[in-house]
Amino acid sequence: MTFLPKALCLDMDGTLLNNHNQLTENTLTIIQYIRQQGVRVFIVTGRSLNEVFDSAPADIELDGFVTANGMITYLDGEKLLEHSLSTTLVEKVIQSAREHNIYYEAHPNDGDRLSLLEDKPYMEKMISGNKPDQVGINEWLEREDAINHDIKWYEQLPEQKYAKMYCFSSEQTEMKNWIECLEELKKETDFTTSSSSHHNVEVMVSGVNKATGIKALLNHYGISPEQTMAMGDSNNDIPMMKYVGYPVGMRNATDQIKELVTDTTTYTNDEEGVYHFLKNYFQAEV
Repeated sequence: MTFLPKALCLDMDGTLLNNHNQLTENTLTIIQYIRQQGVRVFIVTGRSLNEVFDSAPADIELDGFVTANGMITYLDGEKLLEHSLSTTLVEKVIQSAREHNIYYEAHPNDGDRLSLLEDKPYMEKMISGNKPDQVGINEWLEREDAINHDIKWYEQLPEQKYAKMYCFSSEQTEMKNWIECLEELKKETDFTTSSSSHHNVEVMVSGVNKATGIKALLNHYGISPEQTMAMGDSNNDIPMMKYVGYPVGMRNATDQIKELVTDTTTYTNDEEGVYHFLKNYFQAEV
């Protein structure tokens, strides 16, 4: 081990979690082992804090959370950094999503994700039936869970802070076309977009990403990005990979991620790739 990190940033979906959105005991064990060596460990995810604990145990001990792709950063259960979308922008995105038959979820800074009741029929129809071959199993299972359990359906959009919007289509071409529509909308309102697969896009505040959340945590702990390792798999991890000193891509990572990284795991997320890589890297006997 030639590079000894002082901080470790871990993406969740496609990285920490297997394809059924599970965090294994081996992975939990290696994370705690690394923390015992004095390394700060952060989860850096597109999920909200509530959604982190859909897959991670409630009592997991970590040194910080970057959620909603950098929109909200938590330290010791409190918000260290917070951004929000305007309700007006969320309304515009919902209207466009409806016109283009795009599944969407609005994620408040606090509370449960939501969608409008009038859009429930077409969204349920998209997620009904068998998983399309081209859609990843983890993303499909998340949408099934969201439709069946997680989304709160409102007749009108509540006036509140929104961390992000998650949007999905089972058809890759439809998503690509709609992303082009969002690019046109950016000419009216400043925001940024990020995708973790060919079937989704997330809408966030302009200039905010995983790296901006990591920066807030590193500043708090007095750690430089050059002293930091990160592990990820998808294109919403690109800002994180460019920011840290030692980026590690998953074997199942996109080509764009693999072009940026210093190292790559031998195993995929579905083969406990994080566990095997960190166990070997830190020569841990766990």
